[in-house]
Amino acid sequence: MSQRRDGAAAMTTQAEPETGREGRRGFTRTLAYWTIGTGTLAATLYHVGKDEIEAFDTEPPQELTLVPDTLHNGHPIVQTPHTEGRERLVVLGSGWGAVSTLKALECDAYDVTVISPDNYFIFTPLLPSVTVGTVEFRSVLEAIRRIIKRTRGSYIEAAAVDIDLERKMVLVKQTGEEMAWVPYDRLVVGVGAQSITHGATGLEFCHKLKTINDARSIRQHIMANFEKAVRPTTPLEEKQRLLTFVVCGGGPTGCEFAAELYDFLTEDLKHYFPKAVQKMVKVVIVQSQDHILNMMDSVISEFAEREFARHHMTVITNSRVQSIGETSLKYSTKHADGSETEHEIPQGFVLWSTGLSLAPFTKLLCDKLPNVQKNQHAITVDEHLRVKGVADGSVYALGDCATVEYPHLLNHITELFDSAHHAGSTEITRAEFHVFIKETAAKYPNAAGHLHSLERDFDVFDTDHNGCISIDEFEHMLEYVDSKLTALPALAQVASQEGVYLGHGLNHLAATYASDEDTRLRAEASPEARRGVEAHAVGPFMYHHRGTLAYLGRAAAADFGDGRAFRGSNLAAKYLWRSVYWSQQVSLRTRLLLAMDWLKELLFGRDISKF
Repeated sequence: MSQRRDGAAAMTTQAEPETGREGRRGFTRTLAYWTIGTGTLAATLYHVGKDEIEAFDTEPPQELTLVPDTLHNGHPIVQTPHTEGRERLVVLGSGWGAVSTLKALECDAYDVTVISPDNYFIFTPLLPSVTVGTVEFRSVLEAIRRIIKRTRGSYIEAAAVDIDLERKMVLVKQTGEEMAWVPYDRLVVGVGAQSITHGATGLEFCHKLKTINDARSIRQHIMANFEKAVRPTTPLEEKQRLLTFVVCGGGPTGCEFAAELYDFLTEDLKHYFPKAVQKMVKVVIVQSQDHILNMMDSVISEFAEREFARHHMTVITNSRVQSIGETSLKYSTKHADGSETEHEIPQGFVLWSTGLSLAPFTKLLCDKLPNVQKNQHAITVDEHLRVKGVADGSVYALGDCATVEYPHLLNHITELFDSAHHAGSTEITRAEFHVFIKETAAKYPNAAGHLHSLERDFDVFDTDHNGCISIDEFEHMLEYVDSKLTALPALAQVASQEGVYLGHGLNHLAATYASDEDTRLRAEASPEARRGVEAHAVGPFMYHHRGTLAYLGRAAAADFGDGRAFRGSNLAAKYLWRSVYWSQQVSLRTRLLLAMDWLKELLFGRDISKF
């Protein structure tokens, strides 16, 4: 017995060190994993928010003053920072185009001044989520002063109301009636656009969804209608009217608002309002075209309409709103035989989400250049985003307020055809056509994709099947390309890409002039010479479509172009949609706030208070 006890004791004594070593190794591994994970997270956060973190090390901006005893057309002139060897860059607006330009600028390339009536940038694709409390107001805002801190830029809270193109000054109106001129060497116009009325009356009874105040007003109106509808003194007919929500316009904004409203009703309000009231809710979308989301692939339009029908939302197509009253809406429907019928429906809420037209300042700028600025909806810019009609190319426009002028190849048919074939020939061979496509795509980069498609469809356009392209067949080719070259859509990604392009282009010009005196002297010879030098130094803007997203209420769709589309009716599609917008945030701060908002909504639901 004693021997067995001694043996057992010996085994225990030997086992204890083994257990201790295993425990220490386990602790060491855990500590190593924790250190690596924490280090990786910290490195990722620093990489994502590098510009914001490093901006805290820069000096605060200089105080802006007025030029002493100097007036221009009766108004004082602002003395903006002007460093030796740098140009003064003035940026109008705080939207996608302006902010993308500012974020792409090198910190010491220009003396930057930003002018906007709003001192913040809004992540507009998430505004529909703000209206129902899925995302909080602050989570889609980033202060302009934080964005321009890295470039040591100045900011003036004002709106541009006039421009002197000869003296290179912008007249800005501040709070109240104060006005002052702000001088510039280069001007970036990114003031956005305003909603078009399409001849409808009574828009004062509508909501729009372009600003954070719009989202707040919509949120209050929705909750006010529900609270009125549950009052025992409210008549049944009035309850039904209050709970009829009408969306005018079947584009991404209108459809996403309708989808967010559906989520709000089915995921949150159903827990707090009587079922009888819930059954009265009616969402109506009035669309002038034959499908909603008509700028996307037809399969997505049809998918969206099926999803909305499944959610018991009414989609009225081929209809145009005529007038909006305080309690009703009138619209006309166009039938296949050309006839029209008039309709009137009660409404308790109307969102106006239709096309865009010129903002007051952009209209004023176009009026100053009447010979070249004839577009009724936007400023016409060239392939370098320079405003057409400004001789030296010192004024740029981008985003919703601008449209890129595409070449009409058919106008150059003789020149293009002669350049494509050898002398003495009247047709273009396949080999010659290959060279022609390559050279023309380089000359007209915005048409490159459609030109390359011609090469793939060579046999289709070769109608006589002789292996060559005649002048008539060539004309049909150019007609096809011209028909495909439509204006860029009014999307955030268009403005963002334009801003990044412009920022990098401005950086390159600043570096070129600073290092190459011959180039700088050639540019100073005349406005036309400057325009030519800069067009040669910076390549033309090329838009790359990365897909258009649409949230459809527990479903999402994406159009990637060329017939490629994604459709999903599940939780994965919803969070895929969210992840894309999360990755496109302009700051680490808004990324963290969004993540917390979505987590809060998942755990506790949306806030239903009216404030």
